Amino acid sequence: MQKRLKILTWHTHGSYLHYLSRAPHDFHVLSKPDRPPGYGGKCGHLPWGENVIDMPVAEVRNHQFDCILFQDDAQYLTDQHVYLSEAQRRLPKIYLEHDTPRDHPTAMPHPVDDPAILLVHVTHFNALMWDNRRTPVRIIEHGVSVPDGVDYDGGKARGLVVVNHLARRGRRLGSDLYLRAREQVPLDLVGMGADEMPGGLGEILHAQLPAFAAAYRFFFHPIRYTSLGLAVIEAMMVGVPVVALATTEMPTVIDNGVSGYANTNLDKLIIHMQDLLADPDGARLLGVAGQRIARERFHIGRFVEDWNSAFRMVAM
Repeated sequence: MQKRLKILTWHTHGSYLHYLSRAPHDFHVLSKPDRPPGYGGKCGHLPWGENVIDMPVAEVRNHQFDCILFQDDAQYLTDQHVYLSEAQRRLPKIYLEHDTPRDHPTAMPHPVDDPAILLVHVTHFNALMWDNRRTPVRIIEHGVSVPDGVDYDGGKARGLVVVNHLARRGRRLGSDLYLRAREQVPLDLVGMGADEMPGGLGEILHAQLPAFAAAYRFFFHPIRYTSLGLAVIEAMMVGVPVVALATTEMPTVIDNGVSGYANTNLDKLIIHMQDLLADPDGARLLGVAGQRIARERFHIGRFVEDWNSAFRMVAM
């Protein structure tokens, strides 16, 4: 039986941390009094379990942990030296890299360059693009779960786009492609800051998003360059057909024309969206094929076991 670990980490991506906390360990999440980004601790609307424990930065040195899980550059480069004791800084460490390299797609060295730390990437594409230097690498693909009883309906003859702060994040996240597609296809946008864009409906709580998405005919993913989004996988899990740019990890997730549509030609993607609007039965069949792939590849049980294996590797 695996030892139950005390893991110190940060609130970097709330939905990812929520899924990670399904692992049978205790996650102590750093917080500051005003709970700024990255230091929210156990907060927000996600249904946290009892194994997620708020850890004020002023108290962290007084506690014992088994492992440190970094999720951001500042946490690794600065926070550990500011908030952790010397003994805590000698603990086993994992750096969870959520993103693709930003400064250069192929030549950017990862900030971690340490054979004693495990670097976890969330997609094979991310691991391929980063210069990981001397740090050992493991890929742990996403795992998600959706509420029981949520099934694809598709009765709303519109497409759904889920991107946080799309107006602010611009071309990399496909703001221009969303606007171009919206000229020819009815699209709604949800996510943080969505009301800053045409068609933006605001933010939908994470627990409600699968059911909300299930009403739409299709899910459109306009992102050029980023990691594989949890919202895409959650939509696939409930049978919503996905139309996406064939970039980053997406071509390995969608079999074009079989389990969704993936292409780098936006005009062709728009035609596929229009066809899905005109053919509800075809949309349902496409979504069923995508659902089968998502349930096989991204189920929460596999995700938890992969993380248990990583924790065993470094801390046991």
